[in-house]
Amino acid sequence: MTDPSAAPPPDRELMLAAAPQAARDALRTLFKLDDRLAGIVRTTREPMVGQMRLVWWHDALERLDTTPPPAEPLLQDVARLLLPLGVGGAALAAMTDGWEELVVTDPLNGEALARHADSRGGTLFTLAGRLLGAEPAVLRIAGQGWAYADLARHLTAAALADRASAEARAALSQAFTATWPAPARAVGLLALLARLDLEGGTPLAKAWRVARFRFTGR
Repeated sequence: MTDPSAAPPPDRELMLAAAPQAARDALRTLFKLDDRLAGIVRTTREPMVGQMRLVWWHDALERLDTTPPPAEPLLQDVARLLLPLGVGGAALAAMTDGWEELVVTDPLNGEALARHADSRGGTLFTLAGRLLGAEPAVLRIAGQGWAYADLARHLTAAALADRASAEARAALSQAFTATWPAPARAVGLLALLARLDLEGGTPLAKAWRVARFRFTGR
């Protein structure tokens, strides 16, 4: 769960560099929205307060489909950069449901992790693919695996972290059984890097896998 006040992580920068210039600002805004939602969960001390903040974002995003954005810079960027490219507010609002699972489910369990991985990662990758002009079915499973891997790094309960890691490995392995179409490979790099981090290996080996994926989609 990335700190939105920090510089974009290297994998994000690699994704943006691999994406067409015309899509970069929109992709950057999409992932900034995910960062903002992550920040709410990370800073929440009272579950009810965190839930209320996420509900505000959910409703504000949905309203973008019918009304002008409020004086909130990120929502204005969403309306300006994402809506014209077919990424609607209601679709974006689904991401808040995944983050809400981490706030309201106590104690966390495997079912909550699965709902989080799908609503956050599955939605995020699917919408990123839309911005890139490609929506292969593999995007959703790759996004789930990416979200599981990210969550595993932040869970303090060892058993849940292990489960998230196992689910990440399974989803990411499935995501790379088929050839990725060229337009979707930029966002696919995020999933590939998450898989490589789980597998370990030398930096040189990882660089070779990344280069091969960019050229062949496998």
